[in-house]
Amino acid sequence: MTATAKHILGFDLGTTNSVVAYASLDTERPEVKILDVPQLVSTGTIESRTMLPSFAYLANSNESGGGAFDLPWAEQRDFAVGEFARRQAAEVPDRTVGAAKSWLAYSRVDRHQPILPWGASENVAKISPVTAAQRYLEHLVAAWHAAFPDAPVAEQWVVLTVPASFDASARELTREAAIAAGLPKDLVLLEEPQAAVYAWLADRGEQWRRSLKLGDTLLVCDVGGGTTDLTLVTVADEGGELVLRRMAVGNHLLVGGDNMDLALAHFVAGRFAEKGVKLDPWQSVALWHSCRNAKETLLAVDQAASETYAISVLGRGSRLIGGTVSTEVERNSVGQLLVDGFFPHCNVSDRPARRAASGFRELGLPYEADTAVTRHLAAFLQAHGPEVGQPVRPTHVLFNGGVFKADRLRQRLLDVLGAWFPGDQSPRMLEGRHDLDHAVARGAAYYGWSKHRGGLRIRGGTARAYYVGIETAGLAVPGAPRPLRALCVVPHGMEEGTETDVPSHEIGLVVGEPAQFRFFSSSTRKSDRPGESLSSWTPDELEETDSLEATLPAVEGVDDDYVAVRFQTRLTELGVLELWCVGSQNSGQWKLEFSVRDDAER
Repeated sequence: MTATAKHILGFDLGTTNSVVAYASLDTERPEVKILDVPQLVSTGTIESRTMLPSFAYLANSNESGGGAFDLPWAEQRDFAVGEFARRQAAEVPDRTVGAAKSWLAYSRVDRHQPILPWGASENVAKISPVTAAQRYLEHLVAAWHAAFPDAPVAEQWVVLTVPASFDASARELTREAAIAAGLPKDLVLLEEPQAAVYAWLADRGEQWRRSLKLGDTLLVCDVGGGTTDLTLVTVADEGGELVLRRMAVGNHLLVGGDNMDLALAHFVAGRFAEKGVKLDPWQSVALWHSCRNAKETLLAVDQAASETYAISVLGRGSRLIGGTVSTEVERNSVGQLLVDGFFPHCNVSDRPARRAASGFRELGLPYEADTAVTRHLAAFLQAHGPEVGQPVRPTHVLFNGGVFKADRLRQRLLDVLGAWFPGDQSPRMLEGRHDLDHAVARGAAYYGWSKHRGGLRIRGGTARAYYVGIETAGLAVPGAPRPLRALCVVPHGMEEGTETDVPSHEIGLVVGEPAQFRFFSSSTRKSDRPGESLSSWTPDELEETDSLEATLPAVEGVDDDYVAVRFQTRLTELGVLELWCVGSQNSGQWKLEFSVRDDAER
């Protein structure tokens, strides 16, 4: 942050919606506000909204350059982001990009390649997940400059949120998109569930200590449009003061509000079928997006709302040209479908159903086979319990994500937790303002203000332990790769601004020729220390992140194709993980970042 900074900015780059919150550095207390974002809502019509839908519409040749997508700060564009793009998802789904943020975390594709919209025809000029994220952030940056022309974003203190489940690669890709969009290079990444807690702290002030006491465990349950993130935060003592420490984070689960919309669309399609109307693929996609409004309306708390909602889809075919097909759905039917389908009663010992094995599978995002959030929650609490078969018992729950704007869904989850942990100590919902649409951005801005001016911070360090794959020495076997062991180089909970030497025997580092470097991570192995070596593991213990193919420079005057090194790891104040390979017999040093940028940039 430069000396000219006037504001703290909190950017929530959401899967479904993106938000910017800000607070002035000149006030004695943080006064967090939400930025109004001008955006296209229909062709030629611009309105300001507090949220920017995270959708991008890619124009066809007839629309490009005609001024239809002009904004006050950009002309002759061939794409649109925001509310208009979200609406186009129902009209022209094969030209609309959605869920780009989830693609950033999917290591089985090259996130720099133009692959979105996924499955679109060859005549659509696609964009990469990184580019999509960059365009959303560019729009938010431009909206800020329009409102505050004397306070460039690059000169402010900026906090950008990411899912707690994002590994180091996904975080680096997010940072790359942000810097390309004009955010400062010293921006800070903050986990979204932590941001939600900071938003609650901003509302409660010093009174938070009346709600949480020493030894309490807070479950942050974040179910948004496309993802579910689970986090545990404990209340500890430090020098006689209560402090918050992050205890555990879950996996990046691709199940959320979009799944609910699709489930409702299948239900409504059945209603149409009863009327003899069979929807074609185009209408089915349009129906999916139309069901979003029905879900939000019928699950709303407003008691004056209608008990039914009419859903219409544009007609297709000779008999329906210019017409529509419609049906009505009832509040109780929708509520039962979504509550029981996504938050069913289950036992705390239950596990999510696994996908049936198939020899062929279409490539795409790894959506969860089991949509039951409650079973995923049961598995999460069991995985981080003090002993096998003994789950973590949360004392409080903080809800986050648009899905939990529905009171019925919040209450069902509390009922399930109460059945798992009965008695007077059943988990209780934290009281406070439930501004779920803006909480993450507000919390990010509050965190930045507290970090700069001094205030309560959640401790915890890295959410995962990280490992490097070391190929073992031994006799070669035709057709079989050499066994691999995983060496822990970053322990769970390593604090920002620290570094550590990794105890181990000397490791041979390949230099002067192309080599592949493999990295792994774990959110459950919390006791592994740097230098600890694993010869075997299960997929639930360690998961492979992005491998890196690079040619590291050779040492001058050394003819060998490898050099003996030891490892040092650093976690910078900005949350960037660096793995340094330090020569044992020479002065060479090589840095390997946990990222997927081109070799030339390393």
